[in-house]
Amino acid sequence: MSVRKICVYPDPILREQTEEITLFDEELGILVNDMWETMHVSDGIGLAGPQVGLAKKIAVIEYNGEKYVLINPVILEKENINTVEEGCLSFPGIYEKVESPEYIKVRYYDEKGELFEKEIEGFLACVFSHEIDHLNGKLLIDRVSPLKRQFLKKKIAKQAREK
Repeated sequence: MSVRKICVYPDPILREQTEEITLFDEELGILVNDMWETMHVSDGIGLAGPQVGLAKKIAVIEYNGEKYVLINPVILEKENINTVEEGCLSFPGIYEKVESPEYIKVRYYDEKGELFEKEIEGFLACVFSHEIDHLNGKLLIDRVSPLKRQFLKKKIAKQAREK
């Protein structure tokens, strides 16, 4: 396993259209292990392919001792939109209140190619939704008001200059 570099906004890979994964092979298993390692080292609970520089439909999530590998995930239903505070490894140190579903129904494959269809509720639905948004080029900064977005862009630019 190896730790991969996390792409930070405004890296263009975060906006790229992701491709479906069609091969469930040893290379995919290595990628999944690298993503777990990268997420753990970064103290995250979720990580998507674009965040490690890959325009692929893959994400990993670990919450309350449960691990999920999402390959080619699709949200089938969303309900009960609530306001929650979210952070993102691609926006280090930034936490914002955004709207997120409290319930989703999702279909995805795991790294072995097994198909799942699950109903997810509560905070975990928020996490799934956040990671799947990454696979569609939608970011935390897109889910705040235009004024807040402008403020965050200035803050991120300042952080980049100070490095």
